[in-house]
Amino acid sequence: MSTVKKDYVRPLDIKNGRVDMGHGAGGRAASQLIEELFLSAFDNEFLRQGNDGAVFAPPPLPAGARLVMATDGHVVSPLFFPGGDVGCLSVHGTVNDVAMSGAQPLYLSASFILEEGFPLSDLKRIVESMAAAAREAGVPIITGDTKVVERGKGDGVFISTTGLGVVAPGVDISGSNARAGDVILLSGTIGDHGVAVLSQRESLEFETSIESDTAALHTLVAAMLQAAPGGVRVLRDPTRGGLATTLNEIARQSCVGMVLEEHAIPVLGQVDAACELLGLDPLYIANEGKLISVCSPQAAAAVLAAMHAHPLGQAAVQIGVVTEDPHHFVQMNTRFGGRRVVDWLSGEQLPRIC
Repeated sequence: MSTVKKDYVRPLDIKNGRVDMGHGAGGRAASQLIEELFLSAFDNEFLRQGNDGAVFAPPPLPAGARLVMATDGHVVSPLFFPGGDVGCLSVHGTVNDVAMSGAQPLYLSASFILEEGFPLSDLKRIVESMAAAAREAGVPIITGDTKVVERGKGDGVFISTTGLGVVAPGVDISGSNARAGDVILLSGTIGDHGVAVLSQRESLEFETSIESDTAALHTLVAAMLQAAPGGVRVLRDPTRGGLATTLNEIARQSCVGMVLEEHAIPVLGQVDAACELLGLDPLYIANEGKLISVCSPQAAAAVLAAMHAHPLGQAAVQIGVVTEDPHHFVQMNTRFGGRRVVDWLSGEQLPRIC
């Protein structure tokens, strides 16, 4: 009687192992990495299909509903920072991009570029953080890809994520919708994420208790839209370039001006002190868990109340108004009684921040 000898594959050495070129070659090592690390963390019915892409039935869409797709690359340095890491950031960033169209995020895809020699223990930590963020947001990662580049030709891990969502009938959110007289709302303090990342960078270390504000904002958006149907005109998360650049983008898209109140813009004392020390302006520092909302004046109070009732909007404030301005300037009334132009970010104040 003959027997078939089964191949024995040693489990991944997560504690001491490192990514090698075989993990990206499409063979047994690549399959083992996917099954033992990625699939075990992201497990869902779509990934278990084992195909190159996820096959799923589209959700039933009522008349007037639309689909939204957004994609984002994440190259933050360092990979781990107070309050987060590149894993949860890659989920939150794309969920928020979808949500800023007024959409309910449905699914995510993820693509990993790994550098040869990267510790498997760090990769596991990133993947588990990513999986936890996806579960908490209720937005599963249903397909993905992994590639490995030679040592010295990457920087540890780069992650690209794509999100799919659906916009309900009657919801019209766009950067081109702001109108003179509209109210500008901000969901909380600015600069937290950028300072948290800076605190971990070599040669820029300083004592700070600031943690990144990275968070998925789609449930906050849903509460705002429910509180004032048709009253929210623009939503945007002020990531790269910060609050100032994001508002300039909206002003240009909508062909309007804006006037902000400096005293109304919330900045934590530790963030303000760190920025002063480094010669940075909090208005231009990236955020990963805050949003800007431009609302009709009639809807502003209801939207603000809905934000205050949500854990991610408890510190929400009105920071300014939209004006008629053929030059599309964003201006700010200062604490000293003057007025200055808040211009676009010039150059790259903080590279590799998200």
